[in-house]
Amino acid sequence: MSKDYYKTLGVEKSATQAEIKKAFRKKAHKFHPDKESGDEAKFKEVNEAYQILGDEQKRQQYDQFGSDFAQQGGFGGGMNWNDFMNATRGQGGFGGFNVDLGDIFGDMFGFGGRRGGGQTRGRDIQVDVELAFEEAVFGIDKELNITKGNACSVCDGSGAEPGAGTDTCNDCGGQGQVRTVQRTILGAMQSVRPCAACNATGQVPKVKCNHCGGVGVENKNTEMTVKIPAGIHNGASIRLTGKGEHPGAGGVAGDLYVVVHVRPSEEFTRDGDSILSEATITYPQAVLGDTIDIDTLEGEKQLIIPPGTQSHQQFRLKGLGVPHLRGSGRGHQYVKVMVDVPKKPSKKVKKLLEELNNQL
Repeated sequence: MSKDYYKTLGVEKSATQAEIKKAFRKKAHKFHPDKESGDEAKFKEVNEAYQILGDEQKRQQYDQFGSDFAQQGGFGGGMNWNDFMNATRGQGGFGGFNVDLGDIFGDMFGFGGRRGGGQTRGRDIQVDVELAFEEAVFGIDKELNITKGNACSVCDGSGAEPGAGTDTCNDCGGQGQVRTVQRTILGAMQSVRPCAACNATGQVPKVKCNHCGGVGVENKNTEMTVKIPAGIHNGASIRLTGKGEHPGAGGVAGDLYVVVHVRPSEEFTRDGDSILSEATITYPQAVLGDTIDIDTLEGEKQLIIPPGTQSHQQFRLKGLGVPHLRGSGRGHQYVKVMVDVPKKPSKKVKKLLEELNNQL
């Protein structure tokens, strides 16, 4: 019985080659035997379907005659996963169509190299910075001292002695990448990787830098200032582009991530861009009203307590909160007043309260 390769890949008969390739990658990733969700039998079916539909000529023959014409050369044929892996390692060879191994399986298996070559990028690094509560609110410039790999100060990371110049790399012919072809069960598989000899630049120094030995990197302490913006949150990170590790000759530095850790305040609590605090007032102040001093991030301010204030009532101090990280203006401070009711009032206080109660 003829096999429905379109159904196997989950595409319509009118699907483009790009859609067929996308469907194959998705299915192959799902059923790959090395994954927990893997299914070797279905993986073979998917590959067999793509071997036919991924080739225009074979696809036309399949559309006209069905799958019977291709059974001799199909992926099935009783072949198991070990046979497939041996073939992809170059231990077997099969005719058919060309498939770019990096394009099809690069994201799944991690091989296939860098497409199009290009500069090698250095490693990203992370440092942690501790801030006081007020420093996070108002922002601050922090000095950092980091030991990391920097571009050589003599050759500026090129690896070549200044003025000596460079030659075309013999390993890659100046392309910056090396292409290899393997004969596999899917046909001729191509993979592309960055050239290690020239660090993907296509050029090698005529004379290596005496200071770094041609590596292009030197480890040293680096001092820098990072600007912490006002209103930053605990756990937020700041990326400094190009301030990470330098990879060596011909490469570009990675990024530096500064992760902020804010120490809590004994007086204030932050809620978004709002500042929360508490103030304690006496029972007479709550009944009669008063003006009290309140601690804020900008020092003491006065708060009017109106007569008849209830315990846990909240008052807003406009514009005394946290500056908005994105945009202008600030949040507000909210003060919750707590009425202090004496647990053991004196006889005089009791008498006064009794007189007050009789008048209510």
